[in-house]
Amino acid sequence: MSHIIILEIGIAVLLVASVGLLANRLRFSVIPFFIIIGMFLGNKEYPNFLLSFLEQADNPTLTAGVEKVWSFFTFSESKPFIEFMGRLGVLFLLFYLGLEFSVGRLIKSGKSILAGGSLYVLLNFVSGLFIGWLMDLPFKEVMVLAGLMTSSSTAIVAKVLTDLKRTANPETEVIMGMIMFDDLFIAMHISFLSGLILTGSTSVWAVLGTSLLALCFILTFLILGRKLIPFIDRLLQEKSSELFILIVFSLLFVIAGFSETIHVAEAIGALMAGLVFADSKYIKKIEAMVLPYKDFFGAMFFFSFGLSIDIYSLGGAIGWATLAAVVTVVCNVASGYFAAHFSKMKPRASFDIGLTLSARGEFSIIMANIGKAGGLLPILQSFVVVYVLILSIVSPLLTKESRKIWNALFGKEENRTKPRKTLEALEARVLPKED
Repeated sequence: MSHIIILEIGIAVLLVASVGLLANRLRFSVIPFFIIIGMFLGNKEYPNFLLSFLEQADNPTLTAGVEKVWSFFTFSESKPFIEFMGRLGVLFLLFYLGLEFSVGRLIKSGKSILAGGSLYVLLNFVSGLFIGWLMDLPFKEVMVLAGLMTSSSTAIVAKVLTDLKRTANPETEVIMGMIMFDDLFIAMHISFLSGLILTGSTSVWAVLGTSLLALCFILTFLILGRKLIPFIDRLLQEKSSELFILIVFSLLFVIAGFSETIHVAEAIGALMAGLVFADSKYIKKIEAMVLPYKDFFGAMFFFSFGLSIDIYSLGGAIGWATLAAVVTVVCNVASGYFAAHFSKMKPRASFDIGLTLSARGEFSIIMANIGKAGGLLPILQSFVVVYVLILSIVSPLLTKESRKIWNALFGKEENRTKPRKTLEALEARVLPKED
């Protein structure tokens, strides 16, 4: 049956493109559409309406034909390859994020973003611990849950700000600074989860040792990588586009693969590679060449995640995920209020900041996948599906209506306009007084 792999992959890409077009037409984020189409097609069981139709028809020939066609949409032969494309999607997403990330920019953003970002991480992480405690989950599951509830979706936030034409707004700088702070924390937390879950260690000292190894790897890599960037630039100098991209990709995969061998998540290795290449004088060329791969394999990452989910197992997580989504929005608005206060912005900006940052997506899924790889409870996968779907849909809608929501709750802010001056007053200022 291996001869149908290419056809199945073609069908998968066509479906992903189709729902992407639908999402753009509806002006929604594409991420939940990619996940949903994967969930509906990844199951070998027929949808209820199709099953009822075949039972009523009671036609063996029709049933056999439908079964043959449906087999193409379960991707039974190509699923391992699609999952591998999803892994590549994680690498390219994190690598591109590293290219965009700047520790120097975060430092220059000032104490306001540092204070707002710290409070954002604290409120969301504690809320994750609280939900995990309510669900009576074991320690490892609670750590994953707290992490995935803390990680905002950089991809969705950037798209929402662009679509709503708010990139030039004063609160956008605060939003992006808080996201950078959050991404830095998530990188460290993923390293901790790798030591806690992927090594299979049960000793506290063993977990701490692995986590410290991951931290040392990150710090050492950043220090050495920055010193090696002049050599890398010479290596990339005046190379053809073919050799240029081969050199960049080979370094990306070697670094990510090496990090995985020392029990540091491959995603962190990709992020580190991006941080190093961010100092290259060829950064613009690297970004332009990586962007199409990030978009394509990133879409396949969300689709492959949907394929791995049994849609009929989500029922037990809907209530908890909905509660967690509500708590996340409340905590984000609270952190947005303090961020606006620290930045000396109007109080209504707190809704713009908090509702924009409520989106959840790629990082939440990455941490849930770490839990899956470590054999943690399956409810984490179901939880993250419902949680991400809710916030990736609701957050952009709330962000779009953030001003109206503020006005409905607190009333419109009065615009203090200067009183118009009369003609006599203007003449009195311009014309000299007569003796």
